[in-house]
Amino acid sequence: MSQAVTTANSTSNLTALLVPLADRTLMLPNVALAELIPYRAPQITPGLPAWFLGQIAWRDLQLPLLSFEAASNGQPQIGPGVRVAVLNALGGRDQVKFIALLVQGIPRSLKVDGHLARANEVLAPLELDAVQLGEAVVKIPDLIGLEQKLADAGLI
Repeated sequence: MSQAVTTANSTSNLTALLVPLADRTLMLPNVALAELIPYRAPQITPGLPAWFLGQIAWRDLQLPLLSFEAASNGQPQIGPGVRVAVLNALGGRDQVKFIALLVQGIPRSLKVDGHLARANEVLAPLELDAVQLGEAVVKIPDLIGLEQKLADAGLI
């Protein structure tokens, strides 16, 4: 029985988004993205971690704006094509419906199936896996872990 379930799940397609960052590309399920908006300077509070860029206004809400690169031991970067990806929060907190992620360009939609080739890459913190897409290696982010990082820092 479980073998049939595995086979049925592995042949299903998923629409994914390839999200460009400064130093890597993330692959997210399409449903994780609520909206892509132009970059706007966040309200900054001094003394907070480098990965927390501040709060931005979006649809009558104040959202925490994060740098995935900095949260996973890199550096936050604001390049010429910078945008903000508003992501649906997955951590099950009633008061947190969305978080904002700094991205370096426009995400690209891609159909994927269960047969992605795993890449033999060293994973940074908040990366669950790495997969090979043609010549490119893309990382699968731990979005729940990213949200938990906000909670652990007392920011949500």
